[in-house]
Amino acid sequence: TLAAVSRHKDPASGRPRRGGPPPAEPRPHRARSSLPRDVAEEVRGTARSGRADQAVGLAEEAVIALSEGDPARAERAALSVKALASRSAAAREILGLAFYHQERFREAIRELQAYRRMSGRRDQNHVIADAHRALGAPERAVMEARDGLAAPVEEAVRAECAIVAGAALADLGRFEEALTVLRSVPTRPDVARPHHLRLWYVTADVLERAGQRDQAARLLRLILRHDPDAFDAADRLSALS
Repeated sequence: TLAAVSRHKDPASGRPRRGGPPPAEPRPHRARSSLPRDVAEEVRGTARSGRADQAVGLAEEAVIALSEGDPARAERAALSVKALASRSAAAREILGLAFYHQERFREAIRELQAYRRMSGRRDQNHVIADAHRALGAPERAVMEARDGLAAPVEEAVRAECAIVAGAALADLGRFEEALTVLRSVPTRPDVARPHHLRLWYVTADVLERAGQRDQAARLLRLILRHDPDAFDAADRLSALS
């Protein structure tokens, strides 16, 4: 539901939680003045009698806090939403993201798995997967990310699932399998949305680690053509050259 504030923290250096691009900043799903309509309606419909407006207001506060990079404030508001609307999947989603952005990965997994059970959605699988990777469980990360890739999710979320799966497979030394997963998300050299840049960067990292330095350099040049300041791509290209 809140895909735009759920980009995982380490956009896939292909290394165990170090190096690579900086954490992707959470962004508001839409204007600061409102929650996504489906989230607001879900929270309102599950809130205790007479507390719907309060629950929706707290959910809005939590999402804004996430968008502003303040997960501790988001956690406080989301815990209040959960208390007022215990059957709300959105409350669990927001709380899970607040925990994740504080690197409280076990708590994030617990809440996001509850969100998945309650909503039937797989659009936070990439975050669950990355939390498992951060806890040193790359095999579990691959499983969760593949489950997300098989689900009907938007392109950016699909790319994030591929990024986490590819990075986790690289952690395991399974470079060719990692490249297959990363290349399963179609891209075009003339189109570069943020998730495309991240996907190319991770692919370049895996290529370099697999000894395919020329191919890695080509992807880094492609990234820099679209964004000269992207990640540490310029330094990586210089080192390869």
